Amino acid sequence: MRFLAAGVMLCLLLAGCSTASGSDEDTAPTLGVTTPVGHIQQPSPPPVPHEVPVGDVGTMFEPTPDLIGATTTPFESWSQVSPNTIAVHFVTGTPECYGADATVTETDSTVTVELRTGTRPDAADKSCIMVAVYATMQMTLASPLGSRTILNAA
Repeated sequence: MRFLAAGVMLCLLLAGCSTASGSDEDTAPTLGVTTPVGHIQQPSPPPVPHEVPVGDVGTMFEPTPDLIGATTTPFESWSQVSPNTIAVHFVTGTPECYGADATVTETDSTVTVELRTGTRPDAADKSCIMVAVYATMQMTLASPLGSRTILNAA
């Protein structure tokens, strides 16, 4: 057991150390990958969410439009609750401190959801614990989902 603990500690120590290359080349290190200064790295496309059964829900979140410090958040999966209602599933903080809101853009072939998460206004002065919560938020569509594709705007 001591050897296992020592091995884990050695791995953590080695992962936390960085080596100096002695080079004067301007690079921006990112987990062992360097990107030359001036090189524009293309953002990765938003993840494609997958459909899951309606029973796979997390903690229910109600829309909170007046979030503080809201950022666009990708959702991992979605469920069709009824012909005009979908639920998106995502990871955020505890509902006592964190909230979510969404904007839905519908076309004939797609439903694009821009999910935003941030601090609830009533929690702005609270100390909040940092715990990941699997969350679910429902939204009503203007027309039935049908065969349209659900997309992430994140």
